[in-house]
Amino acid sequence: MDILHLTPRDDVQKILDKITRPTTIYLAEGEYRNKLWIKGDNIKIIGANRETTVIIWDDFARKPHSDGGEYNTFRTYTLCVTGNGCSLENLTVVNSNIDARKVGQCVALSVNAPLFYAKNIDLKSEQDTLFTSPFPDDLVVRYSGLTDDPAYYDGFIPKEQLYMEGASVQIYEKCRIYGTVDYIFGCAEAYFDDCQLISGHDKRGYGYVAAPAHGLKQKRGYAFINCNFVNGGAKEGSVYLARPWRDFGKCDFVNCTLGNHINPALYDKWNDTYRDHTARFAHGNLKSEKPVDPVIWGRQLTEDEQTEIIKNYHKARNMWDSMRAEIE
Repeated sequence: MDILHLTPRDDVQKILDKITRPTTIYLAEGEYRNKLWIKGDNIKIIGANRETTVIIWDDFARKPHSDGGEYNTFRTYTLCVTGNGCSLENLTVVNSNIDARKVGQCVALSVNAPLFYAKNIDLKSEQDTLFTSPFPDDLVVRYSGLTDDPAYYDGFIPKEQLYMEGASVQIYEKCRIYGTVDYIFGCAEAYFDDCQLISGHDKRGYGYVAAPAHGLKQKRGYAFINCNFVNGGAKEGSVYLARPWRDFGKCDFVNCTLGNHINPALYDKWNDTYRDHTARFAHGNLKSEKPVDPVIWGRQLTEDEQTEIIKNYHKARNMWDSMRAEIE
């Protein structure tokens, strides 16, 4: 295991690109104004302090790109991880745009890897803060340049960031994730344990925490366990726990606490779709500042189902621990 100690004066991307072995990188306190892509496997990045070790950039979806198009959601990331077995601890990742209504989506962290772990990190943006790959299949076709249809994009997202065969398992522990609209989205099997999901004020007057896009064959989607959904400035009752980005998006909420900004209906079906007939949203043992009245398609989890979700999280955690033990 190699060990590196870096400061904001270092060219972090250049150093990342040279890594060929399992490596732990310690980041000193300070602001790292970088747009970073972690391509190598088994890279662990540990900040000195989550409050004062900050990776920050400011791309946004409507920004003109040098290739003649716009950045689009998926090129706006501040930090992208495509290496397998990577992790982040004790730091903050920020996309510093502050009005998604004007600039569009602005991703802080994008993860496209089979196994990923994060602990004690802050993710800050407005719309689409955290992207958890894989992409929905239709977007892989759209963005890869596999079609001659001029309405589709011509391969402007690098293959490593777009395409990943198989599943992705991602774990987020004791993290704080800030946003307004769809600020956790994608298709990963992702576990959020003891995290704070902090919904800020959006000038459009509404908000959504999760926007899952899982395929029907995926048995496990997003699981929020022992999480606290915090009002960070949103209007009372204006935020939904989730809405399905694709038809069969899956979200489970177990032992979570809801602030007064969460709408009593809990879930939204996504505009004029019929996803209220297909989305897989469920909850159990919620604690709420306001009485809840979930939509009829939001299912109540049984005790056995809640236990199974927690077991699946521990299986994922054990898989991560075993992989790291082999490396270290």
